[in-house]
Amino acid sequence: MEGIIYLDHAATSWPKPPSVLEAMQYAMLHEAANPGRGSHRMAVQASRVLFDTRKQLSKLFRIKNPNDIAFTSNTTAALNMAIKGWVKTGDHVIATSVEHNSVRRPLEYMKHALGIHVTYVESDEEGHVEVDRIAEAITAQTSLIIVTHSSNLLGTITPVAQIGELARSRGIKLLVDAAQSAGILDIDVEAMGIDMLAFPGHKGLLGPQGTGGLYIHPNLDLVPQLHGGTGSQSEAPEQPNVRPDRYEAGTQNTPGLAGLKAGVQYILHETVHNIHTKEWVLTQRLMEGLLPINGVRILGPKLGEERTGIVAFVVEGIDPSEMSFILDQHYQIAVRAGFHCSPLAHACAGTTGTGAVRASVGCFTTEQEADALVTAVKEIRKQYS
Repeated sequence: MEGIIYLDHAATSWPKPPSVLEAMQYAMLHEAANPGRGSHRMAVQASRVLFDTRKQLSKLFRIKNPNDIAFTSNTTAALNMAIKGWVKTGDHVIATSVEHNSVRRPLEYMKHALGIHVTYVESDEEGHVEVDRIAEAITAQTSLIIVTHSSNLLGTITPVAQIGELARSRGIKLLVDAAQSAGILDIDVEAMGIDMLAFPGHKGLLGPQGTGGLYIHPNLDLVPQLHGGTGSQSEAPEQPNVRPDRYEAGTQNTPGLAGLKAGVQYILHETVHNIHTKEWVLTQRLMEGLLPINGVRILGPKLGEERTGIVAFVVEGIDPSEMSFILDQHYQIAVRAGFHCSPLAHACAGTTGTGAVRASVGCFTTEQEADALVTAVKEIRKQYS
């Protein structure tokens, strides 16, 4: 959209690399048959698109077997697949107080439907979770630990590798929500002890909406949450045991996954390190500009500390929704206001009564765009003084 300053990358990255759009168009023109459902050349090519995308994701996440990745429509679907496919009646699950509703709501549903037990380990005001507190919450019935790699409100980075070491030492599985970290923070599923990794295609991986996936450790067998056609073992009444077909009933989003492949290839070329460094520098620039403004409070880690590309803030005397509306209508700046599907994180930050404005940068955000937000907030604050 011409003229817009887009600072809502934590919801969906935009714009996409040109290669993503080109790959999707090519797929629609030449590869748009049904993958795995025929031996004609277009169907074979569609299947190749899916496998090539798995291969690129495997490079990014250090996954040994690309077939251990099951494609989903988004991170929420992946998290539901993992949680409902692994947790059983009477199990105990540990999560944190900075989890997104895509973790909390399935757990709350299963508390009532299956009688599972859930402990939410509280973070501090900035979103930091202590590994020792997770260890203290473990019981004999604990079957799963769930952590977000980075809070979608606070930008705080969770020590996943340490939690993975704890989980493996206790024989407990670890599920990581990488909605805000895939393509932005380095992820090595083996080295970090990750048993299941849920990720979106449309955020840091720079792919289109309607794409995502779940890595499932080869030693895990989840109960499939979706049953139906896979193109393989069609004569059998049961869902196939072979991966990834076991977890991918129905026709896959071939054009979307072609775009996702191009997005991941862009990241592998640019490197996660360089992308994260650029985004961190931009967050520091935003914070340095916002902090001196009278009445502004920034949530999450302090200036100079590690965080992902998220800067959420509140301004005394101005409702976050009103601030967001003014930024959009008068400054053409897109941010997100409200509770960001993370009410527990807002409780930790002390913003349950107000919500917050969230500005989130991406790999194509410029310093001038960050400065434009600071200038706009200054002007809006002055009008309310």
